[in-house]
Amino acid sequence: MREIITISLPKSLSLDISRAVKENSYASKSEFFRELVREWKDRQLIKNLKYSQLEIAKGKGKKLKSLKDLR
Repeated sequence: MREIITISLPKSLSLDISRAVKENSYASKSEFFRELVREWKDRQLIKNLKYSQLEIAKGKGKKLKSLKDLR
């Protein structure tokens, strides 16, 4: 199920997005924004993984013997 979200942008940004849609063969502005959100989610995941790696390096991690240890 999809949800419609309306955003307001300055004219210059709107023109930049229209240009990006044409130049990068996006099907629509919606697809452009979906790609931005996917990239943002990927960056968040990488950020969280790096944080976890630092915690493990500090000795704060816990080794699991099985997935049941997550409970």
